[in-house]
This record gives sequence, structure tokens and C-alpha cells, in this order.
Amino acid sequence: MSDDAGIETSTTQEPGLDEVTTRALDDARTAVDEHARTVPDFPAPGITFKDLTPVLADPAGLAAIVTALTHRCRDIDLVAGIDARGFLLGGAVARQLQVGVLAVRKGGKLPPPVHRIGYALEYGSSSLEIPASGIDITGQRVLLVDDVLATGGTVVAAGDLLRRAGAEVVGVAVIMELDGLGGRATIADGLGADLSVHAVTTD
Repeated sequence: MSDDAGIETSTTQEPGLDEVTTRALDDARTAVDEHARTVPDFPAPGITFKDLTPVLADPAGLAAIVTALTHRCRDIDLVAGIDARGFLLGGAVARQLQVGVLAVRKGGKLPPPVHRIGYALEYGSSSLEIPASGIDITGQRVLLVDDVLATGGTVVAAGDLLRRAGAEVVGVAVIMELDGLGGRATIADGLGADLSVHAVTTD
């Protein structure tokens, strides 16, 4: 993975990328531009919500995004998808990488026992959970996947939760990074400056 978020859509092959990946990045960014929906004042006043559901509903867009999210991924044992659109992406990314997928659920959605963490959001508070039995992720190298990186609080909470359960979080991959909200800085502070963060596009 790489920190090449924000590169404008182009048909020029990026250094170090194969032709398939370069085409997928171009196609994914085009799909986001054409299909993404902007919703003001949701889920709270003053919050602008980026709805990527129409992008994922487009077959070509979904295929390109999954390939773009997996580029430069190496030595991944498990993909963790963050509730809820991260589930859709996580399963597809895991399938392409030929590894398993773990759903990082919102609090109260899983039967006990669970590993749980609470955290603050820009518009309130929330919690995340993963199973505490039946799945042993000790020592597994995990790629965290979600649709949008905003302030970074949810990603940090998910990464912290996985680490507490014994996993090694080795990267973060998202479709869109919202510029100016400090998501990367929050991740660097919370999970380490050496953690790779890859965004297909920025807004």
C-alpha cells in the first residue's frame, strides 16, 4: 500500500504500479466522481455525509475499487471491515487477497463474549466490538478497510480494538479521504506514524 491519496484521475501509469492497478485506480476515481452522493447535515447538523452506496452498486465501479484498495498489499492474514460499509468492501477485498474477513461491529450487535472499545465521534460517541471467542487473531497481520476516512477516530478505535485482541494492524485502506479533517494525523497519533494509510481518492 502507499500514501498516494489525492492523485488526480489520469491515464498515466503511476511509478511502481502495474498496468492493471493503474487502470483500476483511474476507473475507481472516475466511478466515485460520477456516482458518489453528497448529503448535507447528516447524520447531524453541520456534518456533510459522503454516500458511496451508488458507487458500490455499479458493477464496474465496485470491481475497480476493490482492485484499487488491494494494490501494494503484501503479507496480509486477515481483512477487518468496519461497520457498516466496510463489511461490503472487506469481504470483496479479502476474497481478492485470498484471506479471511472479520466484521468490526458497532456495540450491541454481537452476542457475548466480546472485545469492546468506546470512542468519541465528531458528532457524539460510539463503541466497536469483535468476538472474544471462536476467532483467534493473535499475531495475525490485519488490513483495516472502510469506505471513508474523516477525522480518523473510528479507524483508531478499530485498530486499538484489534491490537488489544492480539492482532498486528499493518495498514488502512479506504475509498475516500475527506481533506482537511486530520484523519491521517489522528491515525498517526493513535496507531503509529509508520502505519500505511491508502486512500483511492480524496475530497
